[in-house]
Amino acid sequence: MPSLIENRWVQLTIMVLSTVTLSNMQYGWTLFVNPMHNETRWPTVGIQLAFSILIFLNTWLAPLEGLLADRYGPRLVVMLGGLAAGTSWVLNSRAHSLQTLYVAAAIGGLGMGCVFATCMGTALKWFPERRGFASGMIAAGYGLGAAITVIPTSRMILESGYRHTFFFFGLLQGVSILCLGAFLVKPAAQALQPLQTGKLRSGHEFTPSQTVRTKVFWLIYLVYLMIGSGGMIVTAQLGPIARDFGVEKQMVTLLGFSMPLLAMAVSIDNVANGITRPFSGFLSDKIGRENTMLLMFCADGAAFLGMAAFGRQPLAFLVFAALIFLFWGEIFSIFPAICGDTFGVRNATANNGLLYTAKGTTALLVPLANVMVAATGTWTAVLLVMAASSLGAGLLAKLAVEPMRRRMRVPEALPVKTTGPIAAEMI
Repeated sequence: MPSLIENRWVQLTIMVLSTVTLSNMQYGWTLFVNPMHNETRWPTVGIQLAFSILIFLNTWLAPLEGLLADRYGPRLVVMLGGLAAGTSWVLNSRAHSLQTLYVAAAIGGLGMGCVFATCMGTALKWFPERRGFASGMIAAGYGLGAAITVIPTSRMILESGYRHTFFFFGLLQGVSILCLGAFLVKPAAQALQPLQTGKLRSGHEFTPSQTVRTKVFWLIYLVYLMIGSGGMIVTAQLGPIARDFGVEKQMVTLLGFSMPLLAMAVSIDNVANGITRPFSGFLSDKIGRENTMLLMFCADGAAFLGMAAFGRQPLAFLVFAALIFLFWGEIFSIFPAICGDTFGVRNATANNGLLYTAKGTTALLVPLANVMVAATGTWTAVLLVMAASSLGAGLLAKLAVEPMRRRMRVPEALPVKTTGPIAAEMI
């Protein structure tokens, strides 16, 4: 008889709490950029390179971390991630050169990948019949965690400085994840068995080496790049965008609360970013992955257009920033789900890690956005490019990814085929 700790709902709760604790590393970063620049006089491009390193290594190490989690279970991998995450922000608090900031970012990237990618892949294994919901809950924790801490983080930066804030939250998140990770267990064997539901799926459990040899993987990867780039840029650059638009320090009152616009925007954005993830995962379980992508990605493109046109008005900035995060954040539930649908769940952690590297590739565009701003003198051009990219991602998902995935599907009750439609999709 399995113990309470081995219950899959308890395991999901522990993994969600782990990602809640982790999320400030990505979504709280923008609060530190301007204070760091003001104190150190480091160029913004140089500071944002640290963010790119953080996200790039977070994602590009995910396949290796996924292999370890698939083989040995999630416990040690997540505990290692907690240790690295805490160490990263403690180093940030002591960084007096960009080189030290980059070392801290590399350690943080290792930690984020160990925690997020492992929890995501493990959740797909525990809930093979509810992949959209499970991935949505993990992704929701990653988005909502920063919403919980953004106000105390912003206040601590103002009152005690960004260095003390890095140190305090670094210790808090490191110790918390380390303790939570100790309670994780490897998914039960029965959770990995194919479900006899009569629904259509790929009919094949792909190994990572097989996954990267399919055309559909690279097409999904391209869609991820197109939609992910805009959200990643806004996540890191919301502070500089607000400063450029002249609204960064304007006081805004909402529901009786008054605070600087940037702090309020980050708090609202992370709530929107969090709540969309389980909802979109559930929606994609009901209406299909590609239909959800078309709907959400096109809406994201419209939000970017709204920000470019009206973002210099404080209220409009709040609204359109929230909409960008609302329609972008669902990628962290939909893409793991579509990966599990297409390539199976037995190697879900490693396969999802391969797809997750697309997020790291988008991070390389973060400092390039500053270069475009320097050339044009405004963020408007960047926002327009991101709008076009988001709209294109939605259309590509519906018109290209869906037909290709349909050609790979066979009835779940049929035996796995090594020839025919699946083999035809191999590059």
